[in-house]
Amino acid sequence: MPELALTARLNTSAADARRGVVRLHPETLTALGLRKQDGVTLRGNRATTVVVAVESRKIQPGEVLLDELTLTNAGVRPDATVLVSPAVVSDARRISVIGSAMAMRSVPVPTLRRALLRKIVTVSDRVSLSPQDVEPAASSSAVAQELSRSFGFGWTAEQLQVTMTDPPGPVSVKPNTMVEWGVGVPSGESPVPEGNGLGGLARLGGTPVGGVAGAPEGAVVSGGVPAPLPDRSPAPATTVAVADLAGVQTQAAKLTEWLNLVLDEPDLLKTLGAPSHLGVMITGPSGVGKTTLARAVAGSRHLVELDGPSVGATESGTRLRMVAEAVADICSGARGVLLITDVDALLPADAEPVATLILDQLRAAVAHPAVAMLVTTSNPAGVDTRLRGPDLCDREVSLPLPTAAVRTALLETLLRQAPTEGLRLDEIASRTPGFVVSDLAALVREAALRAALRAKQAKDDPELTEEQRRSRTVLTQDDLVGALEVIRPLSRSGSEELAIGSVSLDDVGDMVETKQALTEAVLWPLQHPDSFQRLGIDPPRGVLLYGPPGCGKTYLVRALAGTGHLSVHAVKGAELMDKWVGSSERAVRELFQRARDSAPSLIFLDEIDALAPRRGQSHDSGVTDRVVATLLTEMDGVEPLRDVVVVGATNRPDLIDPALTRPGRLERLVFVPPPDAAARAEILRTAAKSVQLAKNVRLRQLAAELEGYSAADCSALLREAALAALRNDIDAELVTAADVAAARKVVRPSLDPVQVESLRRYAAQRAGSGQNGTASGYV
Repeated sequence: MPELALTARLNTSAADARRGVVRLHPETLTALGLRKQDGVTLRGNRATTVVVAVESRKIQPGEVLLDELTLTNAGVRPDATVLVSPAVVSDARRISVIGSAMAMRSVPVPTLRRALLRKIVTVSDRVSLSPQDVEPAASSSAVAQELSRSFGFGWTAEQLQVTMTDPPGPVSVKPNTMVEWGVGVPSGESPVPEGNGLGGLARLGGTPVGGVAGAPEGAVVSGGVPAPLPDRSPAPATTVAVADLAGVQTQAAKLTEWLNLVLDEPDLLKTLGAPSHLGVMITGPSGVGKTTLARAVAGSRHLVELDGPSVGATESGTRLRMVAEAVADICSGARGVLLITDVDALLPADAEPVATLILDQLRAAVAHPAVAMLVTTSNPAGVDTRLRGPDLCDREVSLPLPTAAVRTALLETLLRQAPTEGLRLDEIASRTPGFVVSDLAALVREAALRAALRAKQAKDDPELTEEQRRSRTVLTQDDLVGALEVIRPLSRSGSEELAIGSVSLDDVGDMVETKQALTEAVLWPLQHPDSFQRLGIDPPRGVLLYGPPGCGKTYLVRALAGTGHLSVHAVKGAELMDKWVGSSERAVRELFQRARDSAPSLIFLDEIDALAPRRGQSHDSGVTDRVVATLLTEMDGVEPLRDVVVVGATNRPDLIDPALTRPGRLERLVFVPPPDAAARAEILRTAAKSVQLAKNVRLRQLAAELEGYSAADCSALLREAALAALRNDIDAELVTAADVAAARKVVRPSLDPVQVESLRRYAAQRAGSGQNGTASGYV
């Protein structure tokens, strides 16, 4: 096997940082008989195996680019000589890793597996949680979002150590690899440094942050100083009292009643001729607390738990053996509960032959007079249909998304034992639509990290008194608000996030009638549903914004979402279109499902004329027609659309399928007209809040001269004027009238008079025919 002695260079690229990838010159790759994504062994003071990639610009044929983690694994320093040779890499059946106590408590095994996917590892190697990016970018982004939710921003600094691989030697982590958190360190090796990552479990002033079962905890600070935990073993699953399960008391009472009857009163059921077996499927969005509920209602009973993804990732024989062992355990003891989490990973809809044997084992367990079975899933449609048989899971309990009041109660529980000051949890709850309990736990953990860092800085400040230091070792409202900028709800992890920021309708210049129309059509139904119910009417389902380009339609939607604290799911143009049969329709259904899961929410369909044109006029094998039909069904179908409003935007309303603008769909048409002189003055005044203008710049007079300028043009004019001021003097502090005059020669009006007139006629026609939409804005 060929082997070359190459000079190790430090790879400073952020894209490759700690991802387990080395880069070779194309000539070197050819000499070694390698292709990109092959495994390559590096031998310095120790041997390690990683993935190889190509680099032709930054290195010479006699060099190899290594990141700092790979340099450590190979036991060499930059500019040292390393022996490079092709590697024989096996597919990993099973690997075990250890990390900081916080990582082992916080990062779920499925997320850990996805973070390590396609990496090549060897026992004693140190690896990071950064995805290798051989998967599509969207997949890597999703893994990063999951890590941020479960671990906070500290995941980027976390280092893990590989303690076991099966088979031995270099292995590649595959989707079916069983990845697990291990205990201890390999013989002859030092453990991963305790300072690695954030080091442990979060406490503020020595008090743990959190209190909900299954909610991972944050970093450890005792007296304001980060303190590591020596114990590396995963914390056992804790259980909360049923009384602490906010928002699911009805479901908990039902499950408790069923368990009491089946396990404690089997003779009574037998006397009444009812079977004394119980199988329940608990469904609900990911992170809503299904497993926590099951553990809580099981109470002190004997509980045997199977993790569906971990068991499902093993080979068929091992999978069956693990299920059989769990069934034997639960049937051999006192009355107890068999809990299978994420059962769709163990028994998917496209069942394998071994699924039949697994179902037989579960039937035997459920038939046992002293056993009840609870299974959880966030994807009930993806579960083997045989699991719903009368001899298995014949009952179902569904957990809803927490309302604002429930979110407040959950935050109170999570922060029960934390030292806090000046919290307004109802305000945080109103700003977290779509957050489930795991999202709120991640929010609290992120806030705790911020408080911990502030406490550490206070301790290191010699000018502060001891009382001042103690006063800063508390979690404040600002910590929670700051955490909102980092933590994203699970329901929006797969969708584009509209940049809302702190924009509100008050920041929109003029457009009084348009803003009032949107408030009535969008905010009132979501913020005051009881008022519509009291009057016996259904709220509007959707709004269509139409007007010339650059007049602020998208900005209005951002302001609307910011005012109502709504979660926004944005789709631009025809990006839902897909060449594969059924994919486009499925994308539309998934978009609406995500919106339902994060209600109250707003779906924004930008350039909707490209997504839903008139049916019967396309030449794409009917894809567009089916997408329009799916949109209509989702908005006004059998399943009601509650707490979700659809807003479309276009500058060609005449091209949209007429069925989409009928009552029950985008029934409110709001014309966003080009700004007149008064509106332009308001727009300039709003845009000039952050621009230092000289006294000789008169915005009202300037606005009167900008006929034909859109809202975007007005903002661009001030921006160009500021650049003109800098061209004249790089140290300029004011923008003068001369700078504005120079900018007007560059920024010209973009409104097309013909298009504007056409849109005005369309608005007048809608108003004249008694339909919703006028030139002034709304009826």
